[in-house]
Amino acid sequence: MKQPGFTGGTLDRADRLRHDADALAAAIADPRARLLKLTAFEPELDGEGRLVWLPMDAVPQGAELALLGLEGEEPRFAARLPDDPAAGPRTPELFAMLAAIRAEDAAHYAAARSLLDWHARHRFCANCGSMTQPFRAGWGRHCGQCGAEHFGRVDPVVIMIAEHDGRALLGRQPSWPAGRYSALAGFLEVGESIEEAVAREIEEEAGVRVDNVRYIASQPWPFPSSLMIACVAQAEGDAITIDAHELEDARWFTRDAVRAALAKDPDAPFGAPPSYAIAHTLLSAWAEEGVGAESEPVA
Repeated sequence: MKQPGFTGGTLDRADRLRHDADALAAAIADPRARLLKLTAFEPELDGEGRLVWLPMDAVPQGAELALLGLEGEEPRFAARLPDDPAAGPRTPELFAMLAAIRAEDAAHYAAARSLLDWHARHRFCANCGSMTQPFRAGWGRHCGQCGAEHFGRVDPVVIMIAEHDGRALLGRQPSWPAGRYSALAGFLEVGESIEEAVAREIEEEAGVRVDNVRYIASQPWPFPSSLMIACVAQAEGDAITIDAHELEDARWFTRDAVRAALAKDPDAPFGAPPSYAIAHTLLSAWAEEGVGAESEPVA
């Protein structure tokens, strides 16, 4: 199966250093330590298409540091200034980089972006409203007023194909590039299982009832910080009733049509999602191997 985008990182996350102030200080002072170069949450690539890492003297004065991990024995950090705003919309330049960046570099960038953006969005204590400070090497925030500890948020999202008679149900949103169709998706709600979320979202968005939900793969999605959980479900019928608040259109596509879209065939009936999106992985798995009929149920 095609590896999902933003996975395959090579850094040792070095949790042991997050709890040892002296070891963390030594890592920051290590002459081999490097800082990820980011400008407004967007990376820079070198001539070989790799992330740019700077010496630690490039850390801005007063910046908050986050230890991303160790590359071998070399510490890797990301940094933000306390007043930096949260990340803005993705730019065309970032889209282009994401389509070309190496898998491990994309994973490292995704972790850095999600973590720093979380800090920017959670500067105040959710319990008492006081200003918080980073701790545990940038993987949490601590409130000095009430003692509450806060940790980086990850929002689970189901993304799924409904399958019926050898066809996949795909939809499109009006904001997408013309002709693009992709898997349906939605956030898990409180008190809901993965299977229940998949069934609810497909019925809400397309009016299709499903069962036999099967897990395929997952992906961290750093815009801002979600865990995409890709599944295939069996549809009871193929009648579609679109929720116009969610979708512009939804259609059933054969495996041949999906294969043509993934191959960027100019005669394909739709445009596939970008290669770094787990929807691309999900469609590839379904089209290539008939995963919808062979994968294991969610435990």
